[in-house]
Amino acid sequence: MMPALSSSRQTVISRMNMFAPPTLVSIGAQDTAGTSLPRSAQLAGPSGLLPRQEVRKLVHRHALRASEFDESQFQPASLDLRLGSKAYRVRASFLPGRHKTVQQQLEELQPELISLEGDGAVLEKRGVYVIELQENLQLPKTIAAIANPKSSTGRLDIFTRLIADRSEVFDHVPGGYDGPLYAEVSPRSFRIKVRRGSRLNQIRFRRRNSMHEKHAYRPLADHQLRTLHAKTRLVDGDELNVRHGLVLRVELGGIGPERLVGYRAQRHTDVIDVDRVGSYAVENFWELVRARSDKRLILDPDEFYILASKEKLHIPRDHAAEMIPIAPEMGEFRVHYAGFFDPGFGLTEHGHPGSRGVLEVRSHEVPFILEDGQMVGRLAFERMAEVPDGLYGQIGTSNYQGQELKLSKHFA
Repeated sequence: MMPALSSSRQTVISRMNMFAPPTLVSIGAQDTAGTSLPRSAQLAGPSGLLPRQEVRKLVHRHALRASEFDESQFQPASLDLRLGSKAYRVRASFLPGRHKTVQQQLEELQPELISLEGDGAVLEKRGVYVIELQENLQLPKTIAAIANPKSSTGRLDIFTRLIADRSEVFDHVPGGYDGPLYAEVSPRSFRIKVRRGSRLNQIRFRRRNSMHEKHAYRPLADHQLRTLHAKTRLVDGDELNVRHGLVLRVELGGIGPERLVGYRAQRHTDVIDVDRVGSYAVENFWELVRARSDKRLILDPDEFYILASKEKLHIPRDHAAEMIPIAPEMGEFRVHYAGFFDPGFGLTEHGHPGSRGVLEVRSHEVPFILEDGQMVGRLAFERMAEVPDGLYGQIGTSNYQGQELKLSKHFA
């Protein structure tokens, strides 16, 4: 979902216009502290998700590599990944499997090559594209990674997944991985324009200690969520609904004076440039969905909706969360994209939960009736290895703090 260096290394980023190249910072090309130690010892510390100051340490130790990094890539609990200069249009999605690199698979498929240099290129709806990212990894065995679309990417219905060499799963990078990273990109509702440096997905790093299993994914159990809620409220109100995570229910009673409950993507629109913020009129891309008297919404098959949770949320400073779609047996629809929620998301000046979860929803093969208050997703919480040195809402790229029902940042 959404980030500064110490004052001695802080870089002021200025732009002459929205397409000017960002000011880049070279972080830690030489850092003599601990250079005689093994890589795993240099990057040792508490287990959990790495905050942005620890992600910078990955750069210092050359476990996370690129020619340069833009400071705004560093989110409280993740790093924005940037597209490289070439996109490959392929016939179908794929995984390389245990014995191939992504490049080897691409050579066999003989895809169409598209340049993303300069002003970039348009990616067509329903097309499948594989794009090498500017960042690559040389991780110690104690640090693994997971990826997700950025919040703005999900709200534009851009299906985006991370691919690593010799992988049998999307969006996961095992500890000890050494190699490039690729994004699979498939726009679903809108044609989009991207270029070298565009950011569609983000990556989180998870550290385990020697006693943990391979990935050390340890989401909080329901009783731990109740304890945490008693200490610092996770949702507004006294009631905490948990079921293998914090339950999210859909708001269909209406929000604000217009009693909006959501937006539905139009089928025939102009191109959206993913790097243009606040540049598009809502009415040219979305149909407004208002509350009905029966507080129901019929999801039409293969239509894309932006909805909101009833709950107003707050992610504590020492935790992060991830949206988990509900099981298919609970309905013929899905919350289309899982998403990252950063530490500090939803915190108001009074310390109360204050941001709804925005839901990207698509029905399956048949129409499906949603009822007001119906369960549509869950939040899984995970501990941070340390509190981030900048929380969501305190950094310059927090676009969705205090949101009610909000489209992506591209719409005015």
